Amino acid sequence: MEEFNKKQHWEEIYSKKLITEVSWYQKVPQTSLDFIERSVLSKDASIIDVGGGDSFLVDHLLEKGFTDVSVLDISKKALDRAKQRLDKKANAVQWIESDVTTFESDKKFDFWHDRAAFHFLTEADDIEKYKRIVGKSIQSDGLLVIGTFSENGPKKCSGIPIKQYSVDQLSKTFDADFELINTLEVDHTTPFDTIQNFTFCCLRRK
Repeated sequence: MEEFNKKQHWEEIYSKKLITEVSWYQKVPQTSLDFIERSVLSKDASIIDVGGGDSFLVDHLLEKGFTDVSVLDISKKALDRAKQRLDKKANAVQWIESDVTTFESDKKFDFWHDRAAFHFLTEADDIEKYKRIVGKSIQSDGLLVIGTFSENGPKKCSGIPIKQYSVDQLSKTFDADFELINTLEVDHTTPFDTIQNFTFCCLRRK
């Protein structure tokens, strides 16, 4: 059996579908913005959006005056689409084309945001890699906000199996290095008028 090529899969998705034709589309990512607002970050706080693709979160962060924003995604096509949309504003963003499980950086982030990337990691080895990366990439007292499909959410996304998490399961996954601050379960309405239930956890680096 041919090995699944994650990068090729996502490049094809972003080559064939408009932003409004993917289930995760949000013109205003309100849940993520609410977590950021409650975190009371300084405008020069280092923020990374993992699996951000061509999400509109970066647009809103720039509009709010944040000056140290990074977007990481495995898909070059997704990042290029976001850059094109932002035009000259794109120069203020650090764009990182990488699989998160192989991401390496000397930079320490104050706020790590991941909406619907982590749940694509279904193998124990990949989950452990992710945990090690966030453990060394987030500042002491920095925040990790992570959202996944809940146990009442879909079992697949874009044709790929995902790993569902309850609030308890998600918080315990990171409890070696992070303490739980708050949680949220929220329904996301897709462009196709279907409902996806998400689990969110906000955790602080110990």
